[in-house]
This record gives sequence, structure tokens and C-alpha cells, in this order.
Amino acid sequence: MTAGTLVLIVVIAGVVAIVLYAVATYNALVGLRNQIRNAWAQIEVQLKRRHDLIPNLVETAKGYMVHERSTLEEVTKARTRAASAKSVQDISQAETGLSGALVRFMAIVENYPDLKANQNFLALQEELTSTENRIAFSRQAYNDQVLFLNNKVQMFPSNIIAGMFKFTLGEFFELEDSAQRAVPKVQFS
Repeated sequence: MTAGTLVLIVVIAGVVAIVLYAVATYNALVGLRNQIRNAWAQIEVQLKRRHDLIPNLVETAKGYMVHERSTLEEVTKARTRAASAKSVQDISQAETGLSGALVRFMAIVENYPDLKANQNFLALQEELTSTENRIAFSRQAYNDQVLFLNNKVQMFPSNIIAGMFKFTLGEFFELEDSAQRAVPKVQFS
């Protein structure tokens, strides 16, 4: 084997290694992008479930909360805004507003012992609590996938492949309102 043949083999092996790395990196980026889409779809399922529960909760409360019309309307408007939001940022802001309206609604419910004892209301409240937990879990899973993609898009050398194929950073689904981040106070009377 001559020196020229050996150099040719090394060059070909190097080119093959670079091509294989590029293909593997591209496939990893596509996989992460698809995982983000799937994770976002899971969030949308839970948000729709939440949006579907709210009218029933409000309707059940209407008969008891005659003097709280503005609170009920606030929840309904916040739900409408959240259901019609499209981008991750708009949805995040609208859902933060809806969460705030629901917190105020539930605080007022405390003033109505008959409503708190209503079996339909209790069942809906439990479903809403369960859904809120699912949303939190889905949001965490989505944000984890966004983090993985963003790392791959920004870190060397995969950022070269990401740039060549125009992969962009994912958008985190974050709480917008610092009040939503506060730990709730629990008081026993």
C-alpha cells in the first residue's frame, strides 16, 4: 500500500465520518422537533379539557353565587381568551390570566358553604384540580424537550448542522405572572 493510497483512505474515512455525524445530528434535531410538537399537543389536550370543564363549573356555581356575577364573567372571558390564543407566548399569557381568574373564583366559593357541599360542584372541582396537575406535568415535559432542542441548536458542533437546516430555538411555556409563581398560603381556621 502506497502513501497516496493511505492518505486517500484516511480522507475518505474522514469524509464518511463527517457525513455520518451530520446525518445523525440532523436526525436528532428532527426527532427533538417532533418530540416538542408531541409534547405541545399533550398540553393542548389538557388545556382543552380545562376549557371544557370551566363552563360546567361556572354554570353549577351560578345558582349559588347570585351576587358574584362579575367574577363569573371574568372566568368566562378569561376562558374565551385562553381558548382562542394561538402562539406559545399568547397561550402562556392567556392561561396565566385564566389561572388567576380561577384562583379568585375559588376564593369566593369559600363564602358559599352550600355550593362547596354540592356534589356536582365537588366533582367538577376535583376534575379541574386533576387537570391542573396534568397541565403542569405536560408543561414540564414540553419545556424539557424545548431545552434539549435548544441545547442542540446552540452547542457546537451540532449548531453548524442546525444552522445549515434552519432549526430554530423552541419557545418555553412559562408562567407570566409572578403572582402565579408564589407559594399559596394555607390557613386552618
